[in-house]
Amino acid sequence: EVQLVESGGGLVQSGGSLRLACRASGLSFETYAIGWLRQAPGKEREVISCIMSNDGFTTYADSVRGRFTISSDNGKNTVYLQMNSLKPEDTAVYYCAADYPFCSTRVSNYQHWGKGTRVTVSS
Repeated sequence: EVQLVESGGGLVQSGGSLRLACRASGLSFETYAIGWLRQAPGKEREVISCIMSNDGFTTYADSVRGRFTISSDNGKNTVYLQMNSLKPEDTAVYYCAADYPFCSTRVSNYQHWGKGTRVTVSS
């Protein structure tokens, strides 16, 4: 059974940082891409970053490029999202999800999902 469990969300002031973690079980980082997606209040879910650990390929949405960094620790089966220079508009529920076999910008392509972790950025 595939399980993805997010952690690290919380409340932070504008300009602050958080690091999210996604621990995966039941799948291999060698064959699945892991993405971070978010859903802000009243908005559609969006893909903000993705990593393919077998070759280090990463992607970022324009809204987070230069502020967020995705990385993976294959030994721990964990993908991280380092979020710096946070803005109030980054407030959302953040999900990690697995996509086989490549990173996708389409939310519907992700087959396995965690339950999400809430990030709130105060102004």
